[in-house]
Amino acid sequence: MYLATTDAVATAAKRGRTRRRRTRGRVTGPVLALGAVSLVTDISSEMVAAVLPLYFVLGLGLSPLAFGFLDGLYNGATAVVRLLGGYAADRGGRHKLVAGSGYLLSALSRLGLLLAGGATAGIGAAIAADRLGKGVRTAPRDALISLSSPPDGLGRAFGVHRAMDTTGALLGPLAAFALLWITADAYDVVFVVSFCFGLFGVLLLVAFVPGREARPAPPAAPAPPASRPGPLARPRPRPRKALTLLRVPAFRRVCAAAALLGAATVGDAFLYLLLQRRLDFAESWFPLLPLGTAAVYLLLAVPAGRLADRVGRRVPFLAGHGALLAAYLLLLLPTGGRPLLVGVLLALGVFYATTDGVLMALATPCLPAERRASGMAVLQTGQALSRLVAAAGFGAAWTLWGVGAALACAVLALTVAVAGATVLLRPAERPPVAGPPRERPDSAGPPAPTAPAKPPEGTA
Repeated sequence: MYLATTDAVATAAKRGRTRRRRTRGRVTGPVLALGAVSLVTDISSEMVAAVLPLYFVLGLGLSPLAFGFLDGLYNGATAVVRLLGGYAADRGGRHKLVAGSGYLLSALSRLGLLLAGGATAGIGAAIAADRLGKGVRTAPRDALISLSSPPDGLGRAFGVHRAMDTTGALLGPLAAFALLWITADAYDVVFVVSFCFGLFGVLLLVAFVPGREARPAPPAAPAPPASRPGPLARPRPRPRKALTLLRVPAFRRVCAAAALLGAATVGDAFLYLLLQRRLDFAESWFPLLPLGTAAVYLLLAVPAGRLADRVGRRVPFLAGHGALLAAYLLLLLPTGGRPLLVGVLLALGVFYATTDGVLMALATPCLPAERRASGMAVLQTGQALSRLVAAAGFGAAWTLWGVGAALACAVLALTVAVAGATVLLRPAERPPVAGPPRERPDSAGPPAPTAPAKPPEGTA
């Protein structure tokens, strides 16, 4: 009897492992459709992002301090909109509608850059509109990816999406470089072509990305026995605001770690400007710098996601910030020539591949399905605000103290932030409890089946 039970459990465990292996290797249709939308949209956005530092500093003559504030606005002025976008997407399951409005707003912002001319206020308004669109769409899009993917394949799903997204980031600077070369540095042409690509991405979203039907049915879970409330018992109110999700300890630690690391993350536009200054190459080659970063990101996004599903998502996430620290050190040390160029671009690519999608996969198990977009909006908002502070602070330090002191401060801040995030994301030791073990927030997939307890001697 014991042997029969053991065989049955072993067979069930083998079937479970086979099912998990098949699930982990499958990427769903909605994820691929969203990846195609992101590919086209990223061509549009990276065409502009590749020329903006050159356009601001060398074309308009802005100081590093002014560029720091504009770069911070470009990356972090969407806090309230992210929260509202996530809440609106969760309310009624309107993830596709909210994400589509964000994509459309970003596409229209390209025309704003065209009409602004050289006015700083107009450029700032166009950048704010683009970032508002990104803030609106990012959380609903990532929620659609997580709701359309199995729990043990979240890292791979986000990795595939980020790889397709990075393909657009790879093609965008190439298109910007070709347009500037053909039109003799006509930035207006870059803005017009970018608008056309952005509008095409909106059409792809409407045509091929499913809406509510992308959300899978939640797995049936045994409900605890209901107890009859007493005469003085009050019903527990359901949380209606996104910020109430911060009461979940695991999610709160992930948010704190992301914000802490974001406050020490210098924008890659600054690093590209430092490379151009150190190596003194022609301005026409500047849009190709993001190309090297995107190529590394493209090659490593899927392997990093699969690694995160296997070993836990906190390890690649922290290691990616170690790669960013290496990029800071290379720029601080007296390194020059090809080693400096290759090393910085390689480190930036590793950083994005091991942190962008991995962070979303790390936070997903901490969030209920009906509050997924709101929770991701809270996480992305904290990270964006902290990066706003980092960009403005680095620009101010560069202007007041020089580039060497600014880089030294960045190295020190990131070192402290990585140490703090390691403590925050440390897996908590839980006492053994009866029943099946719960899934760890930084692990992928259901827990492995436990072996049956051996019966005492003398029993059949």
